Amino acid sequence: MANLALRNLTKSYGTTKVLHGISLDVADGEFVVFVGPSGCGKSTTLRMIAGLEEVTSGEVVIDEKVVNNLEPKDRDIAMVFQNYAIYPHMSVKKNIAFGLRSSKLSRLEKDARIQEVAGILDMTKLLNRKPSQLSGGQRQRVAIGRAMVRDPAVFLFDEPLSNLDAQLRTQMRLEIKKLHQHVGNTIIFVTHDQVEAMTMADRIVIMKDGRIQQVGTPAEVYHQPANAFVAQFIGAPSMNMLPATLNGAGLELVAGWTIETPLRSDTARAVTVGVRPDDLRLDTGQRLVSGKVAVREPLGPETLIYVETDGGEVIAKADGRTPPEVGQEITLFADPADLHVFDAETGAVLQ
Repeated sequence: MANLALRNLTKSYGTTKVLHGISLDVADGEFVVFVGPSGCGKSTTLRMIAGLEEVTSGEVVIDEKVVNNLEPKDRDIAMVFQNYAIYPHMSVKKNIAFGLRSSKLSRLEKDARIQEVAGILDMTKLLNRKPSQLSGGQRQRVAIGRAMVRDPAVFLFDEPLSNLDAQLRTQMRLEIKKLHQHVGNTIIFVTHDQVEAMTMADRIVIMKDGRIQQVGTPAEVYHQPANAFVAQFIGAPSMNMLPATLNGAGLELVAGWTIETPLRSDTARAVTVGVRPDDLRLDTGQRLVSGKVAVREPLGPETLIYVETDGGEVIAKADGRTPPEVGQEITLFADPADLHVFDAETGAVLQ
């Protein structure tokens, strides 16, 4: 195992700069997930850690050693890609053993290592099968096993679950989390799926346009977003955003109601009020917004309701047994403590 540090990493392709000074410290044995929309730079960062992309400036440090000029094979890392990249003509055992091809272990030691990894991944009974005889989730476990067998200091996962169906993705998320709890290696995991990030990570790194927007635990980035982008990217459904004005110690909302707030502005200031669907109520709290129910999405125990308001569409959650009818005029309430206030121009959270 090892710690990892990124020190002011930048990446440019010609005159186009795609990473703008990425700095991060990852503790020994930590599970860190990079998440963000396509093109935000998360996979590029991962490939720079692996040595598959050249660093334009800055440093990649593994176990207190700068590895910028080391080949990928010399960095003591193992990478699992989105596509399985396993050999169809080889058995599961030979595919896993391929990770030890340059090892100086004896044959008996290699066999023991393969059996150990197969046991951890619950694949002992599959060692003699070919990839064509495996499910998608089992093939991905073979790829993980080939990486595990080397016992690297750092595991790098580049969207390894993207090719799986929804049920397999859920299953593999649990298996990778159990794997981390069992072996304790440092893991860097890249995904565009915020649900994967929230359910798997010790800490989440949220990126946009080649910059880190926030680093924190799943609870921190969900309950204390640093800006409007993080607030809307994390959480499903995403946070509602309502235009408002901060005037004195009051938030003046589009519905004409004013909510008292600990924030203060001596002049009228344009802000955005954020509130999660989970925090909206149909009966108690501070009046927030009114509108007409446009769409309902039954989810069993609860129903998502999409409400047309003067401030735009708002999503709320209602009881699954007695949700409001489509076309019904309703008022939504919230506890002022559950509101997030962002600067309308910069998107930064107001403290």
